Amino acid sequence: MNYRLFTFLTLLIFGLSSCNEEDGGTVAVIRPTNLAVDIEVSDDVEGRVDVSLSAAFANYYQVTFMDKGTEVTIESPDGNASYTFSETGTYAIRSRALTSYEYYIEQIDSVSVTVLPGGGTTNGGIPTGGYTTPLTYPNYTLTWSDEFDGTSLSSDWTHEVGTGNNGWGNNELQYYRPENTEVRDGYLIIKAKEEAFGGRNYTSSRIVSNGNQSFKYGRIDIRAAMPEGQGLWPALWMLGDDFNTIGWPECGEIDIMEMVGGSGPNRGDEYCFGTLHWDNNGSKADFGSSIKSTTGKLSREFHVYSIVWDANSIVWYYDDIQFHQISTSPAAMDEFREEFFFIFNVAVGGIWPGAPDASTSFPQQMVVDYVRVFQ
Repeated sequence: MNYRLFTFLTLLIFGLSSCNEEDGGTVAVIRPTNLAVDIEVSDDVEGRVDVSLSAAFANYYQVTFMDKGTEVTIESPDGNASYTFSETGTYAIRSRALTSYEYYIEQIDSVSVTVLPGGGTTNGGIPTGGYTTPLTYPNYTLTWSDEFDGTSLSSDWTHEVGTGNNGWGNNELQYYRPENTEVRDGYLIIKAKEEAFGGRNYTSSRIVSNGNQSFKYGRIDIRAAMPEGQGLWPALWMLGDDFNTIGWPECGEIDIMEMVGGSGPNRGDEYCFGTLHWDNNGSKADFGSSIKSTTGKLSREFHVYSIVWDANSIVWYYDDIQFHQISTSPAAMDEFREEFFFIFNVAVGGIWPGAPDASTSFPQQMVVDYVRVFQ
């Protein structure tokens, strides 16, 4: 079971300082000391918060969950208590270690939880609902797919590790690590975390099929649920096989989908972008468009991001709704008549989204259900 740890504001309050009288004398009360509080947001049960307390000289513990005006107090002899919040929000939690009702030490913390609407989640906050596409199409054959069964990536994928060139050319802020990739329950999960590693304050993962699987033309379907928040930049995209020899943008780039987290004009957690980048006779060229989800943030349910690609054009689809198209027939776009490989990653920060801010909650995750290539 994986957990997220949130401990922010800490306030210590000592209980009453009087003494008890017994048999005509006074007896000093030994109050609890060294209160330690661990607060963890469950990755397995949506909205659940687990609290673990310990202290010296405590006889029992109390945890009060302050849920939108309602206080729920759980008394615990061993210091463990759990509560499930029904709505997304930031909540106060009061933790007490007590010698008796009058004598205690107290700490108040805040915790942020996210609860997805419309059907709940499975393990790890993975949406249960959303759009899906078939395994067959008229006049197409399923050439290759990854359904992410098993417990690890297949040999079709490798990791790109580190910070790349100038934050992978985009001033990104994360360090890419294999440890941020997980395969379980039929899903690929890439997690972006706020943690110091390799001189960066964030970590994530970036996987590529370079040298293992590459394709020219066909229909590509990727079913995925996105992360959310300012500074998050997930992408499902492709580069030309000759990237390592001729570089970018000469190799060409097909962005099947990108999301620029946060808010702003024509961007945010509800927007899917599809873009093409190429070399136009010595100058970098770009052509893209976007579509806004009608069901809210792209993290709330699965969507299918698709392209249909042939020798003359590329068409983008979001849940089978066409939102972008480009003719690739000009000679200057010959790179799109070559083989391309996949890249799946979650960037943190960068030129386009900017850095995370106080509104950004970590960890975040991109979940991929499947990638399928029909030709």
